[in-house]
Amino acid sequence: MARKKKLDFSDIAETRKKQNINQTEFWTRYGVTQSGGSRYESGRNIPKPLAILLWLHRSGKVSDKDLAEALK
Repeated sequence: MARKKKLDFSDIAETRKKQNINQTEFWTRYGVTQSGGSRYESGRNIPKPLAILLWLHRSGKVSDKDLAEALK
């Protein structure tokens, strides 16, 4: 049986800070409010659809331009 791999974003705040981006700018590109992003950075579970989007973006399968166009 295949083992499920959990999408782990426990380092998401560190990742954002390394990019020198504030919470509003970072989370808005994913359609998330600053307060929602703050909760995720503090350990609240990230919903699976958002986790998949974060993973796709982090892995380069979705670009910043793709995210911006999707939010239009």
